[in-house]
Amino acid sequence: MISVADMEFIVALAKNTSLAAAARDLNISPPAVSQRLSSLETKMGLRLIERSGRGGVLLTSDGELLAERAINILADIDSMTSELADRQKKIVGRLRVMAPLGFGRHYIAPVIADFRQKHSDVSIDLTLSDNLAQLPDQSWDIIIQVAPLADSGLIAIKLAENERFVCASPEYLETHPSVETPQDLINHVCLTLRENEEDDTYWSFKSADDDIQQQINVRVKSQMSANDGETLQKWAHQGLGIIQRSEWAVQQDIRDGKLVRLLGDFHLPAAPVVALVTSRTNRATRVQTFIDFLKDAFAQPKWHS
Repeated sequence: MISVADMEFIVALAKNTSLAAAARDLNISPPAVSQRLSSLETKMGLRLIERSGRGGVLLTSDGELLAERAINILADIDSMTSELADRQKKIVGRLRVMAPLGFGRHYIAPVIADFRQKHSDVSIDLTLSDNLAQLPDQSWDIIIQVAPLADSGLIAIKLAENERFVCASPEYLETHPSVETPQDLINHVCLTLRENEEDDTYWSFKSADDDIQQQINVRVKSQMSANDGETLQKWAHQGLGIIQRSEWAVQQDIRDGKLVRLLGDFHLPAAPVVALVTSRTNRATRVQTFIDFLKDAFAQPKWHS
């Protein structure tokens, strides 16, 4: 008979692209993974994976079916455990949180530390990544996103408002023409962020006039780009060009005079801070408790104060 440990093992195989990666996830050696796999295939009388090039693995159709059912069964067990713990007013289990690198490091990690101090029976796994869109559903309970809201099958819970600003250093502005309208950006050096396969040179604005709300689209000339926002911000500090960046990231620099906000009469698409959950993970008491904790933490965002 298949056990809970067997199901956790096949789920680990499903969410990793190699036995070595699965071994790291399971905190065991690669030879132990191979041995457990062979034992499980013998027990089930099925071939569960196919090996691909460079040590990679792919689940067979039987492996995919087993992993899919295992995910649901483990979720039900987890939910049952949470409900029983809830009856005893306990928050228990493993909480897997995904967040963007910069925002996660500065804001989510401290909240998790506070949460863990209050709920010592919860184990927490925080993953910081700027490629959250590619994560399989079974690898996380909550994703923290700082981006314009997009249609998806996920439940989005807003935690905080967050605008995006166009900024440059005082040194840059001293030696370049003034920026009065979005079209003026065409004649400037712009530093652009490459992420999520978006068009990084297409900047879209709306006027701040509530009566007109005119949309203005500008194709900027990107002379320097990076896939890391903090790198762009450091380049902007050095007077190398104009950036668009989240309010949470630049507000302190604006207060300190390191950066100057431009085009205050125009708005980029907002990038609110949201918690994304699935209908499955949303049932867990520890997930709901953590979301409530996040809401309290961001009731007055630090970048607004």
